Amino acid sequence: MSIREPSTRQTPPGATNPLEMALHQFDTAVGQMPGLEQGIIDMMRETKRELTVNFPVKMDNGSVQVFTGYRVHHSTLRGPSKGGIRYSPDVTLDMMRAMAMWMTWKCAVVNLPFGGAKGGVIVDPKALSRRELEHLTRRYTSEISILISPQGDIPAPDLGTDPQVMAWIMDTYSMHRGYSTPAVVTGKPLEIGGSQGRFEAPGRGVMFVAREALKRMGKSIEGATVAVQGFGQVGRTVASLTQGKGASIVAVSDSQGGVHNPHGLDIELLIQHKQRTGSVVGFPGAEGLTNAELVTLPVDVLVPAATENQITRYNADHIQAPLVVEAANGPITPEADQILRDKGILIIPDILANTGGVTVSYFEWVQGLQHFFWTERETNERLRDIMLRAYESVARIGEQRRVDMRTAAYFVAIQRVYDATKIRGIYP
Repeated sequence: MSIREPSTRQTPPGATNPLEMALHQFDTAVGQMPGLEQGIIDMMRETKRELTVNFPVKMDNGSVQVFTGYRVHHSTLRGPSKGGIRYSPDVTLDMMRAMAMWMTWKCAVVNLPFGGAKGGVIVDPKALSRRELEHLTRRYTSEISILISPQGDIPAPDLGTDPQVMAWIMDTYSMHRGYSTPAVVTGKPLEIGGSQGRFEAPGRGVMFVAREALKRMGKSIEGATVAVQGFGQVGRTVASLTQGKGASIVAVSDSQGGVHNPHGLDIELLIQHKQRTGSVVGFPGAEGLTNAELVTLPVDVLVPAATENQITRYNADHIQAPLVVEAANGPITPEADQILRDKGILIIPDILANTGGVTVSYFEWVQGLQHFFWTERETNERLRDIMLRAYESVARIGEQRRVDMRTAAYFVAIQRVYDATKIRGIYP
């Protein structure tokens, strides 16, 4: 497989195209929101603009490889567009469209002054040297620089990218402008304007909503059993923070497989094990299991923190956790969603549960514009307040309208974007 070609990773049975999933969720909510103008609904259903770039990169062996990348804006009605940049062989334009739309709803649910965007490059970053990765990042940044700016579109890290990649983006953009522009990107290293608490923010936000959901179910996070599918930045942070609150993490997995101990895993030791070996597989004192087996364990909380399409119509009936908190984007297909609801399982949707990252990215953007920085404690307290306020607003709508949490979250988000559209008007 050449570096530019899409991945041959097997699609899970029952998987749904991400864009079809995003549109189905939108249409389901809008169908229960009478009084909205059809023209504005049609506008919210489409992306605002899409950029596809094909660009060359000189490799270490002297050859030239051509890569394909995207940057998609779904909405700019409530402010600049905001969204991560993904490096993965699985990147597609439909995936970028779906995730840009989800970002619009995420920002609206937590009431941030942003619209949604997403970007990506079809590449396996692990197949590149550090020099090649830097060259690819700088060239891709140059190609999408016609869209990004502190006032227009602010990228952030996602799957396959990290603070170093954000530093290269910020530096490249700054070189083009002739002066340092830290607010053009978030998720940067602290040394060049990153925010305290940004790295843990996605997982911390998941922990906040999981704890709140358990509380409203009459349970405590102390002693709760938790299974986490995916042990990247978000998954390991969720596991570490929930364990710190007294939960028992009985199973975790990564792309290689998983480990299970019904008496609980020591997450700090597991993190060290993965750093040494590259996977959680083989962790001493734990039994092996597959990703498919992990999601069906009889635990109090299931956290899908890997990729989309992990719970489908083929395995949804086997889910035993009474609470599922979506730390990944689109981990449950619409068909599976209905099966879980029929079983009485509470789902905290991705557009609410995994907004911790974009919330602290907003903090970082504000700090970058003002050149005034907050402590980690201030950041975490503000994140908690915003997450709990958003949870309360969604839960209240759910109770009033007698709908599930996903539909309620869409009600909140769509109404806010709709109202912004009506107030601004249609240009010209």
